[in-house]
Amino acid sequence: MISENILNEFNNKKILITGGTGLIGREIASILHDAGSKVTVVSLDKIVINKNINHIYGDLTDFNFCKDITLGMDYVFHVAGIKGSIDVTVKNPASFFVPLLMFNTNVLEASRINNVKKLVYTSSIGAYSAAEIFKEGENEEKEPMDMFPGWAKRMAELQIKAYAKQYGLNSYSIVRPCNVYGPGDNFDPKNAMVIPTLMQRIFNKENPVTVWGDGSAIRDFAYSSDVAKGTILALHHGTNGKYVNLGSGKGYSIKELVETLAQFLDFNYEFDTSKPSGFPRRIMDINLAREMIKYQPETSLLQGLKNTWEWFKDNADEYKDKQNYFASE
Repeated sequence: MISENILNEFNNKKILITGGTGLIGREIASILHDAGSKVTVVSLDKIVINKNINHIYGDLTDFNFCKDITLGMDYVFHVAGIKGSIDVTVKNPASFFVPLLMFNTNVLEASRINNVKKLVYTSSIGAYSAAEIFKEGENEEKEPMDMFPGWAKRMAELQIKAYAKQYGLNSYSIVRPCNVYGPGDNFDPKNAMVIPTLMQRIFNKENPVTVWGDGSAIRDFAYSSDVAKGTILALHHGTNGKYVNLGSGKGYSIKELVETLAQFLDFNYEFDTSKPSGFPRRIMDINLAREMIKYQPETSLLQGLKNTWEWFKDNADEYKDKQNYFASE
């Protein structure tokens, strides 16, 4: 997806990746390290993803810290966020909203003050209003479907637009990924999303594995490496201060997801129809990303799930070393 010519742009560049130990950030770090970049990742996770990459442990809610880490950087990938299940989002909205607002405001403003040449911000599908197919520029007048984290993401997008208007700063790009999964995902059983939750239950030999809802809900699942490459392409090509979608461009029902896991894992399962199935359909239109930044997802759902499972088997407890914003709730 990324040509050698594009990767050459990053050779010897000083790169900061916030949230660099997460499932998107670690993939960006790996790709750019291999391309010859001087990569620094910053995180509150007590995880080292690569001994040859500079790791900084620090809190992005501290503005002075953000000014320190962005100083002298050529490019910034602002990927830091808070990931959790829909249930946790509803029960603990402030635990999402407040840190996200502070992360975003601080990193963006520190990057502007320190004259970072290019920045890409990772927003979210949750910033969209409810719809079946998500297309850039549509349904913007309504509130986000993921209320509190969605508003925090939209505020960061608006901050970037304000920079363009006041300072003529057009080198900041925005991407909106969908349901991202892959190595490094959040496997905390208390607040994990659907794919890591299912893998946890299979790994723990639950029999049968219980799946919430009737399996009819359709989702767009994007593999982390594909999204990481799309994020790099967004920084390279630019998005003109707008956002572009990063998804697989395909919809899979939860039933199809479970059946795909069953192609290479041996487990029994049942659907608990007393539990909600969620929104009937959520799929991203990725045509703009294909055109504007030459984004082209490469990983099938089957291969992505296999890769994730292989990583998870060896790293089942990694989530215990990750920052948990809900631990005291």
